[in-house]
Amino acid sequence: MKIKLERKGELFIISAPSGSGKSTLIHMLLKEVENLEFSVSYTTREPRKGEVNGKDYFFVSEEEFKKMIENDEFIEYAKVFGKFYYGTAKKQVYSKIEKGKDVIMDIDVQGAYQIMQKKPIDFTSIFIIPPSLEELRNRLVSRGRDSMEEIEKRLNTAKNEIKYLKYFDYVVVNDILEDALSDLKAIIFSERRKVKRLVNIESIYKQFTEE
Repeated sequence: MKIKLERKGELFIISAPSGSGKSTLIHMLLKEVENLEFSVSYTTREPRKGEVNGKDYFFVSEEEFKKMIENDEFIEYAKVFGKFYYGTAKKQVYSKIEKGKDVIMDIDVQGAYQIMQKKPIDFTSIFIIPPSLEELRNRLVSRGRDSMEEIEKRLNTAKNEIKYLKYFDYVVVNDILEDALSDLKAIIFSERRKVKRLVNIESIYKQFTEE
């Protein structure tokens, strides 16, 4: 009988300064890597054009969000840019991991640091950064979503967020999109082969020791 590696699911926390290309890379990962699912976050902001409730985010009122906080339903949550709440519900992550699925959590740096401090679950953290601050400014301007005042605010936030890099397990520089995607895939495939992820070590032993 051939060896079959059975493992528990893994949580991959991916964070990045706004405009670093995180969402694009995650979308590509989900299309190209099997057994990988997206953890849909909750937010109090309004949906952007093309966003679907339950697929991109769960869009809720601030009152609903605060009620979930009171009920201890989040792994992490944060108020981003002093405007909107974002949070990851425990049920969105734990149920998938229990089924052996790998989960990608797309969260801001504040939320990632919260999880690192509390460590409610085993995880691998990845920080995506742009090749330079100037390139980040160009990307924010070219997407045409924010005012110049808002862009400067996001750049200042990025300067503060980069200080948290030392707390992450991996860093990926998103200069050339295809190269960054390749780096992310390599991280995921490497983590999947770690012995500590296996749940059937004893059965593997038996296959080699029993005559």
